[in-house]
Amino acid sequence: MSISGARGTVTMHDVAARAGVSVKTVSNVVNDYPHIRPATREKVQRAIDDLGYKMNLSARSLRQGRTGIIGLALPELSLPYFAELADSVIRAAEARGVVVLIEQTGADRQHELDVLTSDRRQLTDGLIFSPLELGPDDADALKVDYPLVVLGERIFGGDWDHVTMNNVDAARAATQHLIDQGRRRIAVIGAHAGETMGSAALRVLGYQAALAANGIPLDPDLIVEGGLWHRATGAECVAHLVDSGVEFDAIFGLNDALALGALHALHARDITVPKDVAMIGFDDIEDASYTSPTLSSISPGREEIAQEAVDLLLARIAGGEDPYRRVIADFTVMPRESSGA
Repeated sequence: MSISGARGTVTMHDVAARAGVSVKTVSNVVNDYPHIRPATREKVQRAIDDLGYKMNLSARSLRQGRTGIIGLALPELSLPYFAELADSVIRAAEARGVVVLIEQTGADRQHELDVLTSDRRQLTDGLIFSPLELGPDDADALKVDYPLVVLGERIFGGDWDHVTMNNVDAARAATQHLIDQGRRRIAVIGAHAGETMGSAALRVLGYQAALAANGIPLDPDLIVEGGLWHRATGAECVAHLVDSGVEFDAIFGLNDALALGALHALHARDITVPKDVAMIGFDDIEDASYTSPTLSSISPGREEIAQEAVDLLLARIAGGEDPYRRVIADFTVMPRESSGA
């Protein structure tokens, strides 16, 4: 009979007795102290496995002055990309023994500022923060006294670790993919007028670079502005294109939600995808594999972004003093039926 079955929760004393070592040695092993003989570590680990010992993470966190919780502030969980990113961060954090507290800012400037100074920061050991409304002029607001990792394209540089995606090159690859299918009148939907910093601006730059590299003239009428990157916005962009009489044979949606809305609107107008209009999105959300036709997209390295962000934050929480890092995730073109690949 196991000790846990006989009298409840297994303790370090139980593990020490089974392994024939001191409680201190067991503590050193479970806390991954480096200077332990391999034979001793193996003996303690075997006792842990035999007894089903579970380390009391709460007690350890309190001893270390930590909560074992990290914050994740995202703009909008109703957008599939951010929902799936949150899932990836949660799984990465769980694998490293910490819990994630999620907050939604609603892509509102004041809410983004409030998240940085909220009393909830006392509940977390650090924050992974993805702003949509803050910009370079708000860099001072990110000079906080707790570990911080910034995601996205709004604010570059500064005394924080930064994880982002390769927006320009990925958008260029998306546009090139459509060009490689023989398309020349490629509309891009979801542009933000006047934006110089952010996903929309960077992805439009990539789109323009691909056109230029292939000697295709830039037609401003094919750059369609849109507000929030929702499905409804994508449908509205298609309605604008069709109703204005602009000729187009392909669409690059600056995210998959826009592309899904555009796909619906094209179906409603009896425009066939990809025969009449080829299409590609950006983000490679799960739904992209289940549309009809399936949606070609750019996979921006979501899992890499999540894991790098969690690892960078935990390193800062542990007291790491390495230079602040900027990580750019790899991307992959995911050709599916909508682009005719």
